[in-house]
Amino acid sequence: MDGGDDMGERLQAFRQFRQEMNEKILASDNLVIKRFFNLDTQTYQAGALPVRVKEMLGLVASLVLRCDDCITYHLIRCKEEGVTREELLEVLGVGLVVGGSIVIPHLRRAVATWEELEAERRRA
Repeated sequence: MDGGDDMGERLQAFRQFRQEMNEKILASDNLVIKRFFNLDTQTYQAGALPVRVKEMLGLVASLVLRCDDCITYHLIRCKEEGVTREELLEVLGVGLVVGGSIVIPHLRRAVATWEELEAERRRA
């Protein structure tokens, strides 16, 4: 079994959980949380750097910090922004060099997630 269906379900569950929890968190009407979420949103808007570059930077930072949820989110956004597989591998290489060998398990999961995102695109 290649795990493709399981991965697709994992991505869908990730997207749904993230959306539901963000809605609940923001509904709490906590000013600090709302401001931080807004800052995060604004950071990834186009400016001197295009959105796709900012998403690749976010992916490198997430890889180095070893945050699988953040890695998954930025992989999704990179795919949406048209990042190619070749660009992705260079981005992952930067994260690996900066973060060291401890990043390798996250790099493996990132490549598996990217493969599923490519499969989603082919199915669409």
